[in-house]
Amino acid sequence: MKRSKIKILWPNNNTSYACEGDDWFVSAEKAGIKIPTGCLTGSCGACEIDINGETVRPCISNIKAINECPLKVTYTTDQFW
Repeated sequence: MKRSKIKILWPNNNTSYACEGDDWFVSAEKAGIKIPTGCLTGSCGACEIDINGETVRPCISNIKAINECPLKVTYTTDQFW
């Protein structure tokens, strides 16, 4: 079964395509983006990114399609850091 491609719009204005279940870090690297990391277990939140307005921790989640819409990635900003 062929997996459909998901369009991803990155913060550096690059666009790439990935399949559901692909790794966020690998896809970001291919698009020229560096997602910050910390513990890589989901505890610290250093890798948090926003996907269409929802905060995601890419170290513990993979790419998921959202209603066949492009995924717009932005960096999560914490006003207290």
